[in-house]
Amino acid sequence: MPYVRTSVARTLGVSGTDVEVYFVETAEPARDEVNGYPLISLDRFLRMRGRLFFNVAVGSGRDRETMVLQVGTAAQVLPVHAPQAIFLDNNSIGIGSICCPNSMVTSNVTIGRFFQANIYSYVAHDCCIGDFVTFAPGVRCNGHVHIGDYAYIGTNAILRHGTQERPLRIGARAVVGMGAVVTKDVPEGTTVVGNPAKQMMG
Repeated sequence: MPYVRTSVARTLGVSGTDVEVYFVETAEPARDEVNGYPLISLDRFLRMRGRLFFNVAVGSGRDRETMVLQVGTAAQVLPVHAPQAIFLDNNSIGIGSICCPNSMVTSNVTIGRFFQANIYSYVAHDCCIGDFVTFAPGVRCNGHVHIGDYAYIGTNAILRHGTQERPLRIGARAVVGMGAVVTKDVPEGTTVVGNPAKQMMG
């Protein structure tokens, strides 16, 4: 949450003390605060006055999309990038990205909407990542990898580098399990685990 405050302040060019920050739940919350920050319902948030900004910090890409659609145009999408996140040259990153401390996007990368890069994860050169993709902590996505919409890449997974002529492809809605070492393409909607990564059956 401290990065939310600084991101809003940077976007508006104001002091962080002029920004009010809330946790928001889609339903009526069962408690009043989380870690000292007020916890309110989405309905209450959308009835607030002033300029409203939001992002969605849940891990499921499908759930993120649902929440984004619930907010609609009532609030402005805010990227949340930790000061320790690193971005190199010639990248295109869609709206709503969340990049945690010590995450990195190197060069010549295209990323879609509402991407999440958790702590110590990186995207190497010449990758193409779809919408609502999630990188758990410590993901190593090497160069020339293409990832489809809603894919989830688990903690400490390694995606082998592809080539310009034949990028490594992770299909839409695919799940790469924690610690998996992916050496070949992953079809849409499948789950792979292990080293080398293989499709999980059943």
